[in-house]
Amino acid sequence: MAERILGKTLATVSLSVALASVTVKSSGCCSILACRNTFSSCGFHLSSNIMSSSNGAKENSHNKARTSPYPGSKVQRSQVPNEKVGWFVEWQDYNPVEYTAVSVLAGPRWADPQISESNFSPKFNEKDGHVERKSQNGLYEIENGRPRNPAGRTGLVGRGLLGRWGPNHAADPIITRWKRDGSGNKITHPVSGKNILQFVAIKRKDCGEWAIPGIYKGYVDDPRNTDNAWMETEAVNYHDETGEIMDNLTLEAGDDAGRVKWVDISDQLQLYASHSQFIKLVAEKRDAHWSEDSETECRGL
Repeated sequence: MAERILGKTLATVSLSVALASVTVKSSGCCSILACRNTFSSCGFHLSSNIMSSSNGAKENSHNKARTSPYPGSKVQRSQVPNEKVGWFVEWQDYNPVEYTAVSVLAGPRWADPQISESNFSPKFNEKDGHVERKSQNGLYEIENGRPRNPAGRTGLVGRGLLGRWGPNHAADPIITRWKRDGSGNKITHPVSGKNILQFVAIKRKDCGEWAIPGIYKGYVDDPRNTDNAWMETEAVNYHDETGEIMDNLTLEAGDDAGRVKWVDISDQLQLYASHSQFIKLVAEKRDAHWSEDSETECRGL
């Protein structure tokens, strides 16, 4: 029943892909995020403990957040060696660069005021009016009135391009289907013997890397993160098992995306930020092809 309703909902839709989100537009003005009840029978929430704690930097889990220059600027972060990422490590000489983008300081509706403003008293670690300031990874520390990135030091304080002090929440779908031949049969990988899964990917204009317009639930190693503001997101996998629904989707790249297309999922993909880990999780949940290495297939995440 759900699939029949979904088919009608998406019969004449257009998929508009922005830099970090996917919106499925229909004649009824219903987005894919607003239609979660319709999708519920064919989607699942993704969760994976891939965030390093503030007690240390897990390998490959807090690297993008220390890269320079900061996105959209020429700002260079203070260098943070791996052994000093964790807040538990004493570092009296730590001198991070202060930076908040002009677009954020201009005071758009999606951004907080500066901490120093007298009329701004955020309630961190809880729901603050219409703003969710709770982290999906538990309580975070407040130091000198500013929230502290639970994953560790980044070499930059302030908010950068992020609007909220503390966690900046996003919720986006990962849209998948099975790869099929001209007759509509699922295509299996010649080595692993598993069916090949495809997902909607965008090619970023800023770095040329392919990315997913959606992630998992929790902290994300994102190049926009700072010591005081960081990305957290929740991914929901919307999967078309029969292939009848997604065939009616038109993929259109948004302003921040260079290209958008269906991409085969495998461990050979070079994806933006931590997206490879999330795509691997989707492949595992769907029991789809991921690697030609049988040991990798067995290990999973």
